[in-house]
Amino acid sequence: MSAFLLAAALLAAVAVVLVLRPLFLRGRAKPSRDAANVAIYRDQLRELDVDLAAGTLAQADHERSRREIEARLLSDVSGESPREVSHGRRAAIALGIAVPLVAAAVYLATGTPRALDPQQAGFDEAQLAAMVGRLAAKLRDHPEDVGGWKLLGRSYAVLGRFDESVRAYAKAAELDPRDAQLLADFADSLAMARGQRLQGEPEKLLARALELDPANLKALALAGTAAFQRQDYAQASALWSRMLPLMAPEDARNIADSIEEARKLAAIPVHPGVRGTVRLAPALKDKANPDDSVFVFARAPGGPALPLAVYRITVRDLPFDFALNDTMAMAQGMTVSAYPKVIVTARVSKSGKPQSAPGDLQGTSKPVANNAAGVRVLIDSVVR
Repeated sequence: MSAFLLAAALLAAVAVVLVLRPLFLRGRAKPSRDAANVAIYRDQLRELDVDLAAGTLAQADHERSRREIEARLLSDVSGESPREVSHGRRAAIALGIAVPLVAAAVYLATGTPRALDPQQAGFDEAQLAAMVGRLAAKLRDHPEDVGGWKLLGRSYAVLGRFDESVRAYAKAAELDPRDAQLLADFADSLAMARGQRLQGEPEKLLARALELDPANLKALALAGTAAFQRQDYAQASALWSRMLPLMAPEDARNIADSIEEARKLAAIPVHPGVRGTVRLAPALKDKANPDDSVFVFARAPGGPALPLAVYRITVRDLPFDFALNDTMAMAQGMTVSAYPKVIVTARVSKSGKPQSAPGDLQGTSKPVANNAAGVRVLIDSVVR
């Protein structure tokens, strides 16, 4: 697989769970319409929260608008066929461009929840461009409005006006230098403005974002892509591996393929890892919901607390055949193959986070060889 296709596959997978500009894809990789809808509505909900926090939207209007958005999301995600998606591509592109701009309209004219629907509001391209202009003018009078600068940066980026997007994000970063997502978005636009190059200042922004939030998916994806482009395949593998426990199983599998390719290019020996099956004890089935997250991870007995490999699934996936190997390492050098013995733990997380908490369900294997097969893990206890 070429470097281009690998980066494209990775970023396409991340786009399913994050609003990511398809950096370096040049239009070849297209997310599904359902994935696009989810990303679009997530962005709308985030902007509502920004407006509420800024005091420009009343609580009642916020709640009403949120219900309307959630209802439309359930209606729009309809499982269309590839042919239907192809026929609707032009409309999907138009909607993708319109949404941040419509958010700008809501920002400028609060109390109009229907403005979140561009078709109902009847906006055309010229009107949407004018909205961004009005937002920019408003920010000249209120330069302390960090939420407005972030929204302006996103809107310019969607329009492909990356130089202006960079200036807006730079202003937002001055006001809020500890926002990891802002720094990742800033790096994205800066790279696009510099001819799609992540090296240099964009990569420094990504490093800062990961210092603030080591689990930021966009920063991890782009930092890994930057490493891959400069042919530091080991670093790319390490960064992308940190994404695995944060993603849904189907997305994690796509990332794992990219990690494996990076490891091959880095000439990192392939280790089979520890393999086996996780099951939930029948006595605990009534304590778990089908959508609860399950973290399956390997640790070294008596070793560091950080897992050597992590995989995330849900209760509905159980019983699950796992393979915990070096592609799932959370930190460089801390791999399954680096320790002769490992312990495999499976935890049903009620919070959706990998950290253990009272009420979680858990099971642990005895110490096994790092290449053992047929390991059985039974989730049979409640964390107290």
